[in-house]
Formats: sequence, structure tokens, C-alpha cells
Amino acid sequence: MTTIATTPDSFSEKRVYDNKLQLDPKRTAVLVVDMLNEFLEPGGKMVLAGGEVLYAPIQRLLDTARSVQASVFWLNQTLRLSDSLFKKRIVHCIAGTWGAQIVDALTQAPDDISVPKRRYSGFFQTDLDLHLRERAIETVIVTGVVTNICVRSTIHDAFFLGYEVIVPVECVAATSPAQQESSLYDVETHYGAVTNLDKILPLLKGG
Repeated sequence: MTTIATTPDSFSEKRVYDNKLQLDPKRTAVLVVDMLNEFLEPGGKMVLAGGEVLYAPIQRLLDTARSVQASVFWLNQTLRLSDSLFKKRIVHCIAGTWGAQIVDALTQAPDDISVPKRRYSGFFQTDLDLHLRERAIETVIVTGVVTNICVRSTIHDAFFLGYEVIVPVECVAATSPAQQESSLYDVETHYGAVTNLDKILPLLKGG
């Protein structure tokens, strides 16, 4: 077996640095990934410990986005008992059940769009990309759970499809601190911008 002697960042850090974030609310969408009872509320089958800390910052982002008429999309794991995803994961988020519903702590608005998904990415064989292109969306702000699985898969596909990706660190959570750090490092290095919510909100407001 060949061993490559290198530092962990020597490959990834070969990149162009551009910290100039700009947002046009009419061309920006907030993507809320899997903020569902199954993953966040007591009684869910796959509850992420401490995940409720996301409720307040995501709600702040939603309130600001709606105030400037930015689009909001809910990307929701919605499965059937026969789904092949259960070859890897326990049965969860069955369509029509409490577990597959968005948590009550987050408000939904009439103009929001819900996109059911059967895989980790919100783009894979859904109509999310069509919805975004119909609205001339160029930038997606990705939030939700978990950073290292469904959030990351959605970010990858958004980047591959040509969207600018922004991730507010307060609005995503991973299955462990190590996974959070690693995933956000990879996103910042290869797929988009990782920043603080307090930097994003003024940009949405035109500041």
C-alpha cells in the first residue's frame, strides 16, 4: 500500500479565497432540511441530541427571508415502508405520520413550498431544482439536520447544479462536534461559504 506523506490541508487549501458575500433577496432561497419531529422531538425514532438549539436561529432567518420576499423551501424526508433506504437506516419518517411532520417550533407560511424527498439530498429526483429555476434563484442558504448527511448531500447537489451556497453555522447541526467541524470545513473549502447568521441577515435586508 502506498502512503502519501502530506499534511491534512495541503490538498484542500489550494483554493481561491473570496469572502465577499452578496445577496439579492429575490434570487435567494432558504432551504430547510429535515427539521422534522422524527429527528428533533422527544418520541422521534432518530432524535439528534441538542438539535432544538437550531429552532431560534432558523426562525430568525425565516422571519427575515419572508420580510424581504425571499423564497422558503422545506425539504422533508418522506418515506414508505418499502423504501430501499431502509437497507441502511432504521424505519423512519413514514409519509403521513407524526415523525414526518415539521416541528411545531418553526412557523410555515402559505407561500412556502414543501418538497418531499426519499434520499439524503433535497435535489435527488425531486422537483426542487425546477422550483428554484422558475423563480430565477441563484443563491441557496442551507439549514437543518444533519450537517454531515442530508444537509451536506443537498449542498453538494446545489453546487453541482450551479447555485451559490451559503451555510449559517448556527442553523445546522451534525451527529457529533467532529462531524460538524469536518463537514463545514469541506463545505467552505469546496462547495460554498460558511458564515454566521448575523452576517447573513443584514445582507438579506440589503445592508
